[in-house]
This record gives sequence, structure tokens and C-alpha cells, in this order.
Amino acid sequence: MTKGSNFWVIGGEFGSMNFHKLVEGSAQVKGPFKSRKEAEDCWREVSEESRHKAGVRFSIVEEPSRVSA
Repeated sequence: MTKGSNFWVIGGEFGSMNFHKLVEGSAQVKGPFKSRKEAEDCWREVSEESRHKAGVRFSIVEEPSRVSA
């Protein structure tokens, strides 16, 4: 049986513009969302809220589908 994928919005404030390391305590995880559209709507909202902060970045990630035996 195949389970549908979940989508997550992850991100936060990064310590430098190379976006390799989050500032401690700034990490955010939103979700799970059942559709990419729901995740995109959330991504737009959190991105808009933080658009004045150049070091803040969010991404959408898809959780792999799981197959039950």
C-alpha cells in the first residue's frame, strides 16, 4: 500500500548569506501539508512576513512516500 507524500515548509534565519547554518533558535517547521499547493500557500505567507530580513529563507520539502508491507 502506498501512502501519499507530505509536504513541509522549513527554514529560518541564517547566519550568513551563504545560507549554510541557521541562527540558533530560529528554525521553523510548518506542516505537514497533504498537497504542494497548501505548502506553497504557507511558504508565501511566511516568506512575505520575513521579506524585510535578507538572511531568512524558507523552502518546501517533500517527504518520501512510504510503502507498507
